[in-house]
Amino acid sequence: MMRLLFLGDIVGRTARNAVMSEAGSLRSELELDFLIVNCENAAGGFGVTPAICDDLLAAGVDVLTTGNHVWDKGEISPYLDRTDKVIRPANMGNAFPGVGMVRVENAAGKSLIVINLIATLFMADNDNPFLMADKILAKCKLGTSADAIMVDFHGEATSEKTAMGHHLDGRVSMVVGTHTHVPTADHRVLPGGTAFQTDAGMCGDYNSVIGMDAKVATGRFSKQASGRLSVALGEASLCGLLVELDDATGLAISVEPFRRGGMLSATHG
Repeated sequence: MMRLLFLGDIVGRTARNAVMSEAGSLRSELELDFLIVNCENAAGGFGVTPAICDDLLAAGVDVLTTGNHVWDKGEISPYLDRTDKVIRPANMGNAFPGVGMVRVENAAGKSLIVINLIATLFMADNDNPFLMADKILAKCKLGTSADAIMVDFHGEATSEKTAMGHHLDGRVSMVVGTHTHVPTADHRVLPGGTAFQTDAGMCGDYNSVIGMDAKVATGRFSKQASGRLSVALGEASLCGLLVELDDATGLAISVEPFRRGGMLSATHG
């Protein structure tokens, strides 16, 4: 049986420090084969830097996924061209630096392909993510190319993310949504055996507005105040999805939400 933990979007310093502090113990405690984390907001809530990526990988994260904020820090572009452990959405096109998928192997010889895609509804214009998923999976077969395949689908609309889960059901081990920073309660194994959750939620301070200081963000909505958004710096909750896979098929046996720390109810300690 293979065990994967995916943690949603890291928002700011407090959250990234919590992930780095917990990564090693989580691997041991949960008997993880792989730990994957979305890091696109890890640098001050907007983008990520090479140094932060290096620190997260050194702490025990196997692969870092991203999303629409991946380019917010200019220094990340050349970094993505020299690493494959930090990936950007594959359907952003070949003109962008970096790659949209990676295959990793652990010390026990188990292998995982991680695919990063970005949605199109209420997002910037990118290539069709459903067609891109089909193109990738025409060459990457579950059980042949790797023991497991997971997809981080970064998007705004719950409908589009749910549709992707059904589109890939039975062809990948796991589809998990990111971007909206709020964990959804629909974790399940789809009929074809793919673990799914519409959004994993963020790693960040939930006494906030999706990770940002609540006073400034609320003032913007009420039109009573304005100002620059800044990351909320209270205790972070780590949020994600824990999946167990059948070694013979690479499909999901079980799926459960992961929440630890901060003000959300904990699911694991």
